[in-house]
Amino acid sequence: MQFLASVCQETEQTNITTEQQLEGLAESDDAETEDDSYLQQLEYFKIHPLNLNKAGTDELAELNMLTALQIKSFLDYRRLLGKLVNIYELQAIPAWDIVVIRKLLPFIAVKDDNSIAEKLANRWRHGSEVFLLRYARTMEKSKGYAVSGAGNNYYLGSPDKLFFRYRYNFKNLLQWGILGDKDAGEQFFKGHQKQGFDFYSFHFFARQLGIVKAIALGDFTANLGQGLIQWQSLAFRKSAELLSVKRQAAVLRPYNSSGEFNFHRGAGITLQKGKWETTLFSSVRSISANIVVDSITGETVSAFQASGYHRTASEINDKNSILQIAYGGNIKYQFSKAHIGLNAIHYQFSKQIQKIPDLYNLFNFQGSALTNASVDYSFTYRNVHLFGEAATDHHFNKALLSAAIISLDPKVDASLLYRKIAADYWSINANAFTENSLPINETGLYTGISIRPSKSLQIQAYVDIFRFPWLKYRVDAPSSGEDFFTQLIYTPDKQVEVYVRYKSETKQLNLSNTNLVTKIVNQIPKNNLRFQTSFMVSRKIALKHRVELLWYNKGKPDAEEGFLTFLDGSFKPPLSNWAGSMRLQYFESNGFNSRLYAYENDLPFSFSIPFFYDKGLRYYFNLNWNASQYFKKQGHKLTVNVWLKWSQSIYADKTTIGSGLEEIAGNKKSDFKFQVFMSR
Repeated sequence: MQFLASVCQETEQTNITTEQQLEGLAESDDAETEDDSYLQQLEYFKIHPLNLNKAGTDELAELNMLTALQIKSFLDYRRLLGKLVNIYELQAIPAWDIVVIRKLLPFIAVKDDNSIAEKLANRWRHGSEVFLLRYARTMEKSKGYAVSGAGNNYYLGSPDKLFFRYRYNFKNLLQWGILGDKDAGEQFFKGHQKQGFDFYSFHFFARQLGIVKAIALGDFTANLGQGLIQWQSLAFRKSAELLSVKRQAAVLRPYNSSGEFNFHRGAGITLQKGKWETTLFSSVRSISANIVVDSITGETVSAFQASGYHRTASEINDKNSILQIAYGGNIKYQFSKAHIGLNAIHYQFSKQIQKIPDLYNLFNFQGSALTNASVDYSFTYRNVHLFGEAATDHHFNKALLSAAIISLDPKVDASLLYRKIAADYWSINANAFTENSLPINETGLYTGISIRPSKSLQIQAYVDIFRFPWLKYRVDAPSSGEDFFTQLIYTPDKQVEVYVRYKSETKQLNLSNTNLVTKIVNQIPKNNLRFQTSFMVSRKIALKHRVELLWYNKGKPDAEEGFLTFLDGSFKPPLSNWAGSMRLQYFESNGFNSRLYAYENDLPFSFSIPFFYDKGLRYYFNLNWNASQYFKKQGHKLTVNVWLKWSQSIYADKTTIGSGLEEIAGNKKSDFKFQVFMSR
């Protein structure tokens, strides 16, 4: 089987929404996600397409490409008319258009499943196995390595980054795996890491065992309601894509990504009988945190350390410094067109949590125990899908999220979402559809619309108005803001795709550079304009070009401007074992506030969404060799792919790059990545 150059490259070429959502996620969190579970799932469905004649609600939701209305419409169609005969029948399903079908095609199939019976014994013997090994390194040594031995603040390990993962999977019904991850700067088989990798993870997960819908052992994620009290799987934030407003995932999911913080370690089970579904889970694990010693209060935690870095002596001291116990569950009843669920989760820590005593932290979680509970619901009536969640913590501080997705016309869809979250409401590992990175201290109203006047044209837009009743970091007063986005996508044929988007965002921040005792909160506008074109030159070559402009606080003394443009090229000759991609990029901005993000084609199952400011050039190239034919000649039934990536950023008029221990002497930063992927 020819495994193409990169799952994420192919997805990115056919789904610009996913690219934009990942860029938006990196911008809002100011960090790249390490949760590659979504890419793993797409890769699995690409090799083992989801059979639409057997798929249920959960399987269709896992594709993360269909709204609840579209899923219901498909299931109603199949229930009424029986199994699909061929893939062309998808065009007859109400609420499905050519854009949706084109996104799905690489990952679905229509067939009578006459494969090996899904008995438990067969699940253990007839699954697929994959092994991935990745190596990465920044070629220039940063200050953290150069000052080794001069004091305690330096990196104890090498600049090499290593990652491996093994996974067994039988039709997503039975899977298990193990992974290890070493970040740059961490020790490896020496010093504080005599066990080798800094982070290990193991998971075992099974589905559809009679009344047992799912069982999880080892590392797993738990997703409850709409994320007000708990959501650990990958979830996107604001975009014009209607799907992004609703959190859709199974309550329990296996975890086998390199992120070291946002998951549970223990056991979970989901039971289903008729229309009732119950999930219970528990977790006991050590997590990294910053410990503060006080003569009165003793040892307390000032902050959780979610980065996963254990490179310096101080970071190693933070590693696994507190014990976290968590347990919770969900009870759900499914009506024919609706559901209602009860959710609860409790966290217990071995040390008291005591945040830095700044005024904006007044309502942050303090103590060693936290309990949250919620009720979530959904209801579909004709062309309207309603859903939401109402939550509380153990102090009865409240949070509410209520939304609707409406099909106004076969060519017009709209979404509406209201949230009201108290300033003193708190939850851990939550991730709801909010402006804040956590669902706290916010009231807002979001409205989105998608219009398809023709098969080749799509218009998307949203408006989000929000306010924060209490103070925030760098905002010393209650504040408000608004966000406006509009986008036009033109696809005249399968070879060309053009989109233009404009985004205008206004938030309030403290006015800097004043001598006043009381800080003044000022309106800060940020406007962004992007133009991007993608087209297939031939069956072998595809090109993509982007131009982007950004204005920060335009017309004010501290105004900044940003500019970015790049040209992408990818090649995949038919029947060839070689493929590749490359980019040449120029960027220029006045400062950090006008930084721009750009999604890059990276190694499969790895995200690369760097941001750029100052002035400079960047280029990279990826090379992929499908070595499967070579191994088949040697008598091995393996699919083997090898990837190389080289990237370099060159800055103008700079003598150093970065800051602190990440400071590099010179004006260049070069990165090398190597990956081997084997499956059978």
